[in-house]
Amino acid sequence: MTARDRWLAELQRAIPEITPHDALALQARGGALIDVREADEIAQGSPPGALRLGRGFLELRIGLAVPQTARPLIVFCASGIRSLFAAETLARLGYTQVHSMSGGFSRWKAEGLPVEVPFTLDHAARERYSRHLLMPEVGESGQAKLVQSRVLVVGAGGLGSPSSFYLAAAGIGTLGIVDHDVVERSNLQRQILHTEERVGTSKVASARKTIAALNPTVKINGHEAQLSSANVEEIFGGYDVVIDGTDNFPTRYLVNDACVKLGLPNVHGSVYRFEGQVTVFWPRYPKRAGPCYRCLYPAPPPADLAPSCAEAGVLGVLPGIVGLLQANEAIKLLLGLGDPLVGRLLYFDGLRSSFTELALDRSPACRYCAADAKFPGYVDYERFCAMAA
Repeated sequence: MTARDRWLAELQRAIPEITPHDALALQARGGALIDVREADEIAQGSPPGALRLGRGFLELRIGLAVPQTARPLIVFCASGIRSLFAAETLARLGYTQVHSMSGGFSRWKAEGLPVEVPFTLDHAARERYSRHLLMPEVGESGQAKLVQSRVLVVGAGGLGSPSSFYLAAAGIGTLGIVDHDVVERSNLQRQILHTEERVGTSKVASARKTIAALNPTVKINGHEAQLSSANVEEIFGGYDVVIDGTDNFPTRYLVNDACVKLGLPNVHGSVYRFEGQVTVFWPRYPKRAGPCYRCLYPAPPPADLAPSCAEAGVLGVLPGIVGLLQANEAIKLLLGLGDPLVGRLLYFDGLRSSFTELALDRSPACRYCAADAKFPGYVDYERFCAMAA
């Protein structure tokens, strides 16, 4: 008997083995199925609800996937051999109820138990997103979420440029870009999606070209239209997150109202001279209800108190800082990570290089997002903002 055979015999005595049917029953009672096969094996099928952690990074990923060391674990591989070694490792890490599934996934399939074919990354995607795959908080399952996500960026300007550029780099599967404008030379000081040779061309077309050069796997939905109450729901439909990169009040109110009605998170950013701010307006956030834009500003401020960038100017790097923070919030929302800026506003002072956080409360009297509010409908936003100003 070889040393490996002796070790395997010892593991079979030390690690409880259970049948696939017993594993399925234990999963139904709260146990966790841990698939430690390689990615190419998992791509052929896996039990529904299994945690596909692989063997190579199991020790790094298990703590985040299953933080409760008392939770029952059922480890399986293809035939029931590798799972014994993995189960021993988990027991050494402090997990107190570790089982190995005898016969592995081959026996699971042979006994007619449920199988699903999970979304998997191809070799090129694994190479491209390798730094994400190393992070236990993201890993292959998180990257798969990003690849299958849909984010709409309203505005391909100062804020929309860095946010969409980095979302594409991160692997967001579908990016929608809304902008009816053309590239002007004055844009190039801050709008990094565009170039000198594209002055006078569509911003959407320019953005598409830049993003495709960075990551050709990202699908770009271009919306070369002025956003209005007539088309906003058609454009917003099917997206998971909306990034508001606009610089005018009519569109900000329209984006807010549509997001409230459709239940979408609105990652809002704005810049002015040396200052910027970012927050997430999402009254339907499952963990805690946050405010909407109208909770802060039921009506637009006077025009002289809120000049645009074209009137007051903006430091070229500032939209990059705020736009990247917006992209960061979008990724957190898509992956369910961390604490998003729901009910919190992050203010950045570029001259002092300082951040200040402000708490934002939901208005119980808000006509759009109050608990008992019925959506009052869209308004003539141009006229609404002109009258309020």
